[in-house]
Amino acid sequence: MTFDATSRLSALKTQLVAQGLDGFLVPMSDEYQSEYVPDSAKRITFLSGFTGSAGFIVVLGEKAAFFTDGRYTLQAQQQVGAPYIQLDINLTTPSDWVVEQATTGQTIGFDPWLMTHTTIERLQEKLNAKGIHLRAATTNPVDAVWLDHPAAPAAPIHPYDTIYAGETSADKRTKLATELRHNNTAATIITDPASIAWLLNVRGGDVPNTPLPLSFAILYADAKVDWFVDPRKITDTLPAHVGSDVTFYPTAALTATLEKLAAQSQQTGQKIRIDPTRSAYHIVETLVQAGAKLDRNIDPCELPKACKNVTELDGMRAAHRRDGAALTRFLCWLDGAWINGDVTELSAEETLAGMRTTNNLYRGPSFDTIAGAGAHGAIVHYRATQTTNKKLEMGQLFLLDSGGQYLDGTTDVTRTVAIGKPTDEMRDRFTRVLKGHIALASICFPPGTTGAELDVLARQYLWEEGLDFNHGTGHGVGSYLGVHEGPQNISRRSATPLKPGMVVSNEPGFYKTGEFGIRIENLQAVVEIKGLPGDKPMLGFETLTLAPIDRHLIAVDMLTPPEKEWLDAYHARVRDIIMPQVDADTAAWIADMTQPIDKAA
Repeated sequence: MTFDATSRLSALKTQLVAQGLDGFLVPMSDEYQSEYVPDSAKRITFLSGFTGSAGFIVVLGEKAAFFTDGRYTLQAQQQVGAPYIQLDINLTTPSDWVVEQATTGQTIGFDPWLMTHTTIERLQEKLNAKGIHLRAATTNPVDAVWLDHPAAPAAPIHPYDTIYAGETSADKRTKLATELRHNNTAATIITDPASIAWLLNVRGGDVPNTPLPLSFAILYADAKVDWFVDPRKITDTLPAHVGSDVTFYPTAALTATLEKLAAQSQQTGQKIRIDPTRSAYHIVETLVQAGAKLDRNIDPCELPKACKNVTELDGMRAAHRRDGAALTRFLCWLDGAWINGDVTELSAEETLAGMRTTNNLYRGPSFDTIAGAGAHGAIVHYRATQTTNKKLEMGQLFLLDSGGQYLDGTTDVTRTVAIGKPTDEMRDRFTRVLKGHIALASICFPPGTTGAELDVLARQYLWEEGLDFNHGTGHGVGSYLGVHEGPQNISRRSATPLKPGMVVSNEPGFYKTGEFGIRIENLQAVVEIKGLPGDKPMLGFETLTLAPIDRHLIAVDMLTPPEKEWLDAYHARVRDIIMPQVDADTAAWIADMTQPIDKAA
């Protein structure tokens, strides 16, 4: 049946009239403000047909606007049609559009569970200046017209062993509770499921590709925790694992508990810590209305979660060694298989997945694989389907971005492969991306440096030709958690200093719409650099990902001697670590693909 966005929007507008609303905001989020949401929260997909992870819809009278960013522009053009006006969120924000389109006195609704308190505060300030009102909807009008609304997920929650976590939950809670006491703070509200998974040493399965238990928690200054979680998720071994200092409550009990906590805050003068940039409007506003004394601060789990401990880093290294072996076996297979003319995007994706599943610590992909042949590679977050599935053909580039969830770590790697002989333009663009990748991988920097200060390194050789890529250079990565993790990243907007133990991606790219895409992605850990002649402490990156970079796409004469040294040293590591894990044919292929770059391919 053909997707009918017009009729769904029409039904939604009827609901808006019934609730006395002139418009409504629809974010791509759930009550936990997750990046990747369960099917039950995909309201944008229901309304528009868009299946990407970044989108926003504003419905206003007879108009409706769909917003996304550069990663999904091409995908949105293919999936989202009339009656939506399509806009780049980096050029026109939803708030700017509402200010332009709405009239004085109109009331715009929003679901108070689906947008953060900070977002609503900023939006309200903009709209107030024009006399436009924001109102929290009592019920979400989209849900009222979504007749086959999926049920909320209830995947079982399992203990996460200390042999992988490297630190007990009790120790983590004690450290954070000490910080709360020092700041006269009675408790902190934790709304990020990844933080709860890290704090309690548990993992779940409520979100595809990410082992998260969707839940809320309150950590108190005595290191005890109230955990608000669907009782269906609680497995037999979970209570003993978290211990008697963790008390289970149904999710519906959260609001009443917040009101009680706020009343105690008024009586004692102690603060309640909450991150308004990560917490639903409903949660923060409940505390505010009940008179709580708030400490508006970042989630206290965020930085310690991002700075992996020794055990977690060792696990990430081990996961990448095994993952690199699977990917390299795949690349060897692909090098011979495409010639037969029967390799497609989906068959390539399935073959790689099969090679990863042979490892007993593998728990599934860390995100939906991007397998883009030819023009599909230029769609940054392309997802192959039976409808779009394309064969790999002579003269194309094949962009493969994939990753795995292992009990001891999370991987994310992109390789771009030439199918047959590449053009001079392809080699030039690939080499510029590689030079930027090497520049970022090689840099030393002082403590306090942010990703924004490093982002230019990956772009400089593209900029020389008036080229660029429309996404960040790197994102944080969790340890058997989210493949996208904050607060660390490498982008123009990054404000968080990089610290030892953080893991970030290094993934510059180039995309020529309608023709090809290029991306080279490794994960790298922030480490201390020893042995430099100066007396200042310095940081740098340890590359974790291990898989050959396609030498057929490299214009060797464009590389400097230090760049060649980096590439040869990287490929030597690939040989030393991956060859012992693979069969003889793959080992021979590795030897050929990783020989010194000055040797003819």
